[in-house]
Amino acid sequence: MHYQPIIPRARIGYIIPSSNRMVEPQMQRFMPKGVVAHFTRIRMTNQHSAPLEQLTPRIVDAAQMLGESRCDVTVLQCTGTSMSGGVDGEKTVIAAIEKATGKPALSAASSLMAAFSALQIRKLVFLSETEQAGHDKKLRFLREAGFDLLADKAVGLSGTNEYCIAPPQLWYDETMAMRRDETDAYFISCANIHSIDVIEQLESALGKPVITSNQAAIWASLRKAGIKDAAPGLGRLLRHDAA
Repeated sequence: MHYQPIIPRARIGYIIPSSNRMVEPQMQRFMPKGVVAHFTRIRMTNQHSAPLEQLTPRIVDAAQMLGESRCDVTVLQCTGTSMSGGVDGEKTVIAAIEKATGKPALSAASSLMAAFSALQIRKLVFLSETEQAGHDKKLRFLREAGFDLLADKAVGLSGTNEYCIAPPQLWYDETMAMRRDETDAYFISCANIHSIDVIEQLESALGKPVITSNQAAIWASLRKAGIKDAAPGLGRLLRHDAA
């Protein structure tokens, strides 16, 4: 008897902080049919924060474990960590993941850069979840990458527990309060918040693209894996190049 093998369209691996509670449910919720998301966790935030170069051996070890699941793309999905070493440091860690897995790699930062490029975004309104010190690290990365920050705000949540329990309405209200009609897009940073739930509502109200960390990672990892599907609920980014 012949049995048809079950082969997914793609497997995408995400390396996430041990403290993160949003990446897994959001990726599983929005992945197109036939695309499988895999996850592994490492300690890289809160009391485990360290310079990116010191975290790289842990990241590489996690990538190798995901590689054993035959992931087609591996993503370091932590915005602050991936931006913390600057533009060159982020490229270095992606190269290390690709060397370890033999497959393409991304980070939260490179996914965002790709999304901004695809939508021809240079002028940004930028909000992040964190207090000012963490916000400033992301600001430095964005400025180094050449973006024009028209307005920015550190929302000032105190830590992981506040990040992941803050409701979508907070992100809607905070973003609407930052409205700048001359901007190209609004960027809401953090892979551990509920901003993904108000992307389309905000785009309708503001008339501009709204980019979030997990939305950008979904788009970039799918496209890197050769999947051109749109993903309902994720705004302009997932529609603009869908096949």
